[in-house]
Amino acid sequence: MKKYNTYKDAINFLFTQLPMYQRIGSSAYKANLINTIKLDEYFNHPHKNFKSIHIAGTNGKGSVSHMLASVLYENGYKVGLYTSPHLIDFRERIQVNGIKISTQHVTDFINQNHSIIEQLNPSFFEITVAMAFDHFAKEKVDIAVIEVGMGGRLDSTNIITPLLSVITNIGLDHTQFLGNSLSLIAAEKGGIIKPDIPVVVGSSNNETHTIFEKIASTKHSKLIEAEKKYQIPYSTQSIDNKQIFQVYNNDKLLFPNLKTDLLGIYQRKNTCTVLTSIDILTENGLKISTEAIYNGIANTKKNTNLMGRWHILGYNPLTICDIAHNYDGIKEIVAQLNETPYQNLHFVIGFVQDKNIDEILTLLPKNATYYFTRANIPRSLNEKELKNAALKHQLSGSNYPNVHDAIVNAKKNSSPNDLIFIGGSTFVVAEAI
Repeated sequence: MKKYNTYKDAINFLFTQLPMYQRIGSSAYKANLINTIKLDEYFNHPHKNFKSIHIAGTNGKGSVSHMLASVLYENGYKVGLYTSPHLIDFRERIQVNGIKISTQHVTDFINQNHSIIEQLNPSFFEITVAMAFDHFAKEKVDIAVIEVGMGGRLDSTNIITPLLSVITNIGLDHTQFLGNSLSLIAAEKGGIIKPDIPVVVGSSNNETHTIFEKIASTKHSKLIEAEKKYQIPYSTQSIDNKQIFQVYNNDKLLFPNLKTDLLGIYQRKNTCTVLTSIDILTENGLKISTEAIYNGIANTKKNTNLMGRWHILGYNPLTICDIAHNYDGIKEIVAQLNETPYQNLHFVIGFVQDKNIDEILTLLPKNATYYFTRANIPRSLNEKELKNAALKHQLSGSNYPNVHDAIVNAKKNSSPNDLIFIGGSTFVVAEAI
């Protein structure tokens, strides 16, 4: 048995020896469940020992997962939460009641199961899912909220039979794996819909709705559309820096003054998806009180350590980062920037190589000063290439070889009434935080 004496050694093995999509891209992606099924058999099907909720979608799945976990926790359940990617610490991916898996657990898992890892050579994601399910079973969680990594149909998490499947929305992202149209991506993400298990869809259009309706009908699964059930027309801000929502069903106010500690205006859609999901879970026998809903949504960040969503890093100048990294996500960010007062706007931005950045660059404000940069991973787009691409869209600024230098220069050039936004890639945000 291989012996890693420290957590650092064990994690280093995971990051460097196993193919990791976040770092190297497409060569780490495995379009089948062969290893996942073998690992599941090896660990004696741990996912069968707890109830689960399965969440897919292009944007919002992380926020929806954390909100649901927070509500269930406030109701007294022992809740597992599996999400990806992490921002600062690998252990963010695997939590129970807001407590990250311990460094010792991770080290022991790698040491005790090194032979099967060497035998199967799974991807980083495949072994992480196995670790999460094993941990939740050993911790005897009541219910686990499981976020899909990419797609759905062939995702390593897609061996579970959940109480509920949730698909937040569909946008064009990871098109080289999931297809280059909304209907193809919807079909992949719709792969989490299971026979006779209800599915909540956060938002859809005619094209994606047709796909979901067809899959749900074939599987005899009840399909519920969140945007038809709940509406949050606007939000206000409280003195304790929370958003306040008035939640309606058509003209009827159902959740007055619902607070959340997540500040992105896109959380209005995500909150409607969460509330619809809770309705279906309670209809199917899970007990969730109104008090738990209010407390859970109000304290999502506090209960689950969620970061990187309209995340305020500082004031004077107001400094915000957000992990939005595709067309639909960046569109929401620009809309919120347009509602935020500032004197001058400074944009620290970097992307990964496999994004269609021309489409995203068309959205970005032309009146900002740009600081083009790259995160410290092999997949990062070269900052000089990014600057050249941006110039074609009348976006001007300087390029910097790392995120730290870009932020330092943005701060140097800012006055207290300015706004610095940091984003474009999860990895740029991780380094900023």
